[in-house]
Amino acid sequence: MAEVIVETRNLSKVYRDFWGRQKVRALKALDLEIRQGEIFGLLGPNGSGKTTTIKLLLGLLFPTSGQALVFGRDATDVSKNERLGYLPEESYLYRFLNAEETLDFYGRLFDMPTAVRKKRSAELIDLVGLNLAKRRQLKEYSKGMARRLGLAQALINDPELIMLDEPTSGLDPIGTREMKDLILKLKAQGKTVLMCSHLLADVQDVCDRIAILHQGELKELGRVDSLLKVRDETQIRAKGLSESAQAEIRSVIERHHGSVLTMDNPTTTLEELFLSIVRDSEARPGRRAKQDN
Repeated sequence: MAEVIVETRNLSKVYRDFWGRQKVRALKALDLEIRQGEIFGLLGPNGSGKTTTIKLLLGLLFPTSGQALVFGRDATDVSKNERLGYLPEESYLYRFLNAEETLDFYGRLFDMPTAVRKKRSAELIDLVGLNLAKRRQLKEYSKGMARRLGLAQALINDPELIMLDEPTSGLDPIGTREMKDLILKLKAQGKTVLMCSHLLADVQDVCDRIAILHQGELKELGRVDSLLKVRDETQIRAKGLSESAQAEIRSVIERHHGSVLTMDNPTTTLEELFLSIVRDSEARPGRRAKQDN
């Protein structure tokens, strides 16, 4: 099996007030494994613990209990950050720099040599489709253009693990499709991607596995194709059949010279799965996810 890149063990986070009293339990005993080369989706309604999980993995927060590991090291070990790229929900970029200057600035933070910075910046600007606007100040950028540059910034150090928070936010349909294609391309290069998104169709299109959080607890975990399969129904797709043969089973289809294209379980949508899990969680707050294989 592929190497485990991200692991959480009984990870919990409690926010306390000024007097040390428990205010919010943001995360409850989270157990996750994300393996090398997969695209993993972290889903949940607002306040479910997604942002807290990301901040714990980045080392920006300390866990109340449990452990978060990235590349086999504790998430608070800052040396891991050289191998990690992060796109926050809101990209914080300097408005009076242009795209080339922005990427050069972030390249300097990683002590990249001048020649390497220039080459890498040019490659990334081309990759995210900003060649025609690379010398315009960022204050003139649309939100979608700023989002593209934010992704380029997250990739400047050629990271092995990329964390994306709402990566398609602000993009038009064409830009959204290009962003999803780019995420799939990162996977093809052997990168590991952890993405949070409220756009469930985007997650369904690109993610290998997902985890659904609600009220700080893991409620569902598994492969997208497996979770969406409706197992108590069978769907048959065929061609070349007369109307009288359409209702027949496989043997009748073959007798009528038709060919069965598929005979499998139909699938639901990620939106339907997500809503059913959240509603079930509210009705049965103690239910937790079963670990997938």
